[in-house]
Amino acid sequence: MEPLAFAFGLIGAVWGVFADRISARWPAHEDGSIRRPDWRTPIVAIFGAVALAAVPIRFGDVAERALFGAVFAALVLLMATDLDQRLLPDVVTLPLFVVGAAALVWGGDTLVNRQPAWLAIAVAIGLPLALYVASLPFGEGAFGGGDVKFLAGVGLLTGGLRLVLAVFAGALLSGVVILALVAARRITLKSYIPFGPFLIIGALWAALLPTAS
Repeated sequence: MEPLAFAFGLIGAVWGVFADRISARWPAHEDGSIRRPDWRTPIVAIFGAVALAAVPIRFGDVAERALFGAVFAALVLLMATDLDQRLLPDVVTLPLFVVGAAALVWGGDTLVNRQPAWLAIAVAIGLPLALYVASLPFGEGAFGGGDVKFLAGVGLLTGGLRLVLAVFAGALLSGVVILALVAARRITLKSYIPFGPFLIIGALWAALLPTAS
């Protein structure tokens, strides 16, 4: 690993631990409790290390590194809050949406590949809404408003195709993890498993895919 990637990864790991501690306090729990470090702490730290280490590897321009460093840091915080409280706060998801929209207005395409703005907008709006409607028969919380806003922002940032790939990767990963946990008898098929963390991992993967020439 190149030194810059190592430095970014170290920063990401530290930020991951810090983000876990933020999520234990914010948004405030209804009972006023503050969770101690547990199994979620190393998961968020590892995700932070991987996400930030990938920035200088994937993006060569200084401005791109700064921008996606901030975007990926936001993904780390979202990972922490969703694991802790099954929540993707608007204060984090909406800025992603604004950055993606600004990129389309300014450059006429998404930030990570040359793609028509209309396609990114259509998929960024249509796919999350379709998933939300499809989730309604499964009850409240299966796929929430936070997931919709998050995916809409990802779509504007990365493009329609990458958003589809992000959702597919998230669904595939969630299936593998759920089957593994069921086989290990850690959960049952009736247990609630938040989908947000898998979508976040899928979004990170999709953003890091190389741009077709």
